[in-house]
Amino acid sequence: MEKEKFYITTAIPYASRVPHIGNTYEAVLTDAIARYKKMRGYDVYMCTGTDEHGLKVEQVAAEEGITPKEHANMISGKIREIWDRMGVEYDYFIRTTDEDHEARVSRIFQKLYDAGEIYKKDYEGWYCTPDESFYTDSQVVMKDGVATCPDCGAVLSREKESAYFFRLSKYGPKILEFFEQNPDFIVPESRRNEMINNFLKPGLQDLCVTRSTFTWGVKVPFDPKHVVYVWIDALTNYITALRSDPDGNSGERFKKYWPADLHVIGKDIVRFHTIYWTAILMALGVELPKKVLGHPWLLFGNDKMSKSKGNVIYADELCDFFGRDAIRYYLLSEMSYNADSSITYELLIDKINTDLANILGNLVSRSVAMVNKYFGGKIEARGERTPEDDDLIATAEATVKKYATLMDEYMVADAIDAVIALLKRSNKYIDETAPWTLAKDETKKERLEAVLYNLLETVRIASVLLTPVFPETTAKIFASIGSEKKDWESVQSFDEAASWQVGKAEPLFARIDKEAKLPEVNAFYESKKEKPMVYADQEPEITIDDFMKVDLRAAKILECEKVKKSDKLLRFKLDLGYTERQVLSGIAKYYPNPEELVGKTCMVVANLKPVKLRGELSEGMLISADMAKKEGEDELVKLIIVDGDVVPGSRFR
Repeated sequence: MEKEKFYITTAIPYASRVPHIGNTYEAVLTDAIARYKKMRGYDVYMCTGTDEHGLKVEQVAAEEGITPKEHANMISGKIREIWDRMGVEYDYFIRTTDEDHEARVSRIFQKLYDAGEIYKKDYEGWYCTPDESFYTDSQVVMKDGVATCPDCGAVLSREKESAYFFRLSKYGPKILEFFEQNPDFIVPESRRNEMINNFLKPGLQDLCVTRSTFTWGVKVPFDPKHVVYVWIDALTNYITALRSDPDGNSGERFKKYWPADLHVIGKDIVRFHTIYWTAILMALGVELPKKVLGHPWLLFGNDKMSKSKGNVIYADELCDFFGRDAIRYYLLSEMSYNADSSITYELLIDKINTDLANILGNLVSRSVAMVNKYFGGKIEARGERTPEDDDLIATAEATVKKYATLMDEYMVADAIDAVIALLKRSNKYIDETAPWTLAKDETKKERLEAVLYNLLETVRIASVLLTPVFPETTAKIFASIGSEKKDWESVQSFDEAASWQVGKAEPLFARIDKEAKLPEVNAFYESKKEKPMVYADQEPEITIDDFMKVDLRAAKILECEKVKKSDKLLRFKLDLGYTERQVLSGIAKYYPNPEELVGKTCMVVANLKPVKLRGELSEGMLISADMAKKEGEDELVKLIIVDGDVVPGSRFR
């Protein structure tokens, strides 16, 4: 029998900067859902990737002195490293700079244009570079007289250009009707209500889908001065990854997996995926995805992560401190289905100690240790059930059903809570049955064996349910309890194992000494914070007359060498046009190769009274910059070099 397909995607992160832990949550969440579906027998296809075109990538690359493609290669590679480090198993990693994707985007754009869905017009509006969005005057938020983005708060720029527009306004009524007929298309429900009330009911504006003010993107096939904008470039990755073809010649992968069963995205881009993307697919005549999950944000304490606030943390760094599975567990168990959640190092340590070390780790360790101690590692008899057994077994069976219901609704944190509740019940079962007391009475051996059997079976069931959360840890648990029964069918009944042959009880998660760990973690992140700039003290005010007394001249450096027996002084021979001068300057340690300055034009105070330094005459003073620096950085002085076209002897005013 052919497996039922399940196509799931992440939003593709923008390749301007490395994603922080909040962005990484999305990939981990998508991976956990995909693993669950595989466990349930689905033919799962998971797609992720990187969005690599646009103005911001072009700008960042220019700042770094590299090409946009080189920058995109670097960030895309880093994102893959992070996804791999977090145990994210994807089937396809698409890059919007892939030749195949670019070719398909070009054909999609051409088809929409030929169908009259795209047209050209002059446009003037407010542009947000981080969001890559235009806003009207009525949408802009004014702060202290400055136009800012209503979504992200960034400062907007006023831009006017000729651009191509997609007839988004045409699809408003159709999208609203679709939402009403498919109330579960957007989850949680609050996101759906936001789209209807904030965007659809007020009316949609046509969407700018090209730019001509930068060049880094897919060129419009019939107008190469324009590049295809993010909405058609990035959003179509979900179908180009499957080898869709706008002319009807799509590949087998597209025919098999489309429509997407689930787009997993952040709540801030729900509009793009449920309105823009829906309209584009309608215009192309392509079936719509089945569901869009707009997950909440992960905050640092109560704040959104921001470099300016110094509170950005990254997944690979957290893994170095706490281990991958601990971080996966925290993200998946702490992030609410509806509301934003928080991460702090204190909360993270508490969660690891309570849930993983105490509840899970101790249960596995105690259960395996008792089987080894009392039965040499092997048990077979199940014995008669008692009311305590019945309650534990009923809890396990109910947990499996509850877990499935919650995971099918993508309420992953709630599903994990249900498993943790089962583990707590198992620890309580140990207290109720007191195996150490039973072990003292030879007549209670069969009862002791039954108790330990029930504990191992509960641990096994819980481990199967937790496999999508942290497969590496559950693999260790299965090895410890000696079970190969890891599939979904095996948790549908409690008495799956005829016997148990346990291994060694190894600790899964060590307790963390918070008082010792926090200073270490805080010191690391403190060292990474942007240090404030330190500036030279300001001098007292002077008048223009005072300034005009200083005769600043352009001087070409003819010779430059170190002064013998001096670590500080350089000797300059200068051409001022109307005369030559010798000037000594105490900048030797900043210029270890002074001959490199020869031929450059600098600034000199030409009317400074001559003095003797180390027995040599100095007839002026060179102008240098005492560079502003961050706290803790070494002092740096740089000679002021002016345009070589400035004629020696020219006066500066």
